[in-house]
Amino acid sequence: MPRLLLSSKSVKSVSVDALVVGLAPATGKRPGAPVVLGGDDLPRATRSALADAALAVGASGEAGTVHLVPGTPGLATPLVALTGVGTDPDHETLRRAAGAAVRALAGKRRVALALPTPDAGALGAVAEGAALGAYAFTRYRAAEREPVAEVSLLVDKPRDKAARAAVERASVLARAVATARDLINTAPADLAPADLAAEAVRAAEGTSLTVWVLDEQALADGGYGGILGVGQGSSRPPRLVVLEHSPARAQGHLALVGKGITFDSGGLSLKPAAGMETMKSDMSGAAAVLAALRAVAELDLPIKVTGWLAVAENMPSGTAIRPSDVLTMHGGTTVEVLNTDAEGRLVLGDALVAASQEQPDAIVDVATLTGAQVVALGNRVSGVMGNDEAFRTAVLAAAERAGESFWPMPLPDELRATLDSPVADLANIGDRAGGMLVAAVFLREFVGTSSLGTPIPWAHLDIAGPAFVTGEPWGYTHRGGTGVAVRTLVALAEDRAGR
Repeated sequence: MPRLLLSSKSVKSVSVDALVVGLAPATGKRPGAPVVLGGDDLPRATRSALADAALAVGASGEAGTVHLVPGTPGLATPLVALTGVGTDPDHETLRRAAGAAVRALAGKRRVALALPTPDAGALGAVAEGAALGAYAFTRYRAAEREPVAEVSLLVDKPRDKAARAAVERASVLARAVATARDLINTAPADLAPADLAAEAVRAAEGTSLTVWVLDEQALADGGYGGILGVGQGSSRPPRLVVLEHSPARAQGHLALVGKGITFDSGGLSLKPAAGMETMKSDMSGAAAVLAALRAVAELDLPIKVTGWLAVAENMPSGTAIRPSDVLTMHGGTTVEVLNTDAEGRLVLGDALVAASQEQPDAIVDVATLTGAQVVALGNRVSGVMGNDEAFRTAVLAAAERAGESFWPMPLPDELRATLDSPVADLANIGDRAGGMLVAAVFLREFVGTSSLGTPIPWAHLDIAGPAFVTGEPWGYTHRGGTGVAVRTLVALAEDRAGR
């Protein structure tokens, strides 16, 4: 996590290892030459020299592109990163442009950013993108190039209250996302359910968060058959972790539930070998909830937020659940297990019932739940489903503000019949067609009712594809765990807190 600084130094005189300026596509004023943005105090000759350098290296100014060129006369920096912002950039475009540039400048210690920031929101987006771009996971080996350690954001009024608040919020969010990324990237041998629970306890230290950890005995006493059933094939027993941020002035209560399968072999319904290669990331939902709770506490949001991490390891063994076994979930619902690789919905079902019993105003669950999500929406767009259109819309609005890509999906009532079981209340799999939707329909069965007798507003985020990058990095997103949904959950808590 880099140090973020606000500075009033001029673009031409700032002395750092590299300077980042924006680049937009050519306009009619100078056909073929991209337009240099940011650094309004740059001499015309310097700006023209940078545009010529951009032409020489084939830089177009299109969003998502970064080109490094030597510093030009009139600049105190030896290296300039020309980061494309496209035409009329919004906050997310700026966020990605800053992240891509800082990621490309790994190996440089001090960097200054002179991107267009017309308001505090744009400044916060640039700061956030830069901090997210300066990430490296170094638990098992040193980074090939050390990430940028210090980022100076060049602004006119570095003491402005709104500007300082925007940068501080960006720091909190970036730290939270880095926490989630680190957990996801950790080898499963080093992150058993008990280890993830211990990480939650550590994350709460020094904050307003209260943490409870239910071990296997407490889970048995509480009748958490879903979490226990999934975890019984592993030598490392499951956990349910509950985190709570409950300020005295809290306005409302939001519950967040995360799937925390620390490794998913598929159980006795064994995955193919290639299907296991990224399954250390099957706890990305729990990581997102944990990180979001930490950020909510650091931001001291005036809303009660509880987090429920349903944590287990899904392994095949002589003690593992079998296809056709029947589990009794927390709350009494019975489930026939037809496929042990449909385990995420089992642990989430228990946690959703427990969260509902607290009578929150709304519930969001986050999970790498189905391969069908990847088929439907790809590797960069997550699905959003729910039982309340207004709440689902609110979640989508929070995601848009946060800069994360989510898409609304339906919950057709006719899919419920495909989950019927001849021996239990329902089966854990139904029709293969529309698998993402079928899984969400299963989860809906475990969302409780409010004191008025109506269903608690609930949204389900399926992040299976976007949670882990195996291909090329892009924008502020690195290979490996992405920390997707952390910023959306925080934005949703802010919205519901009236911030």
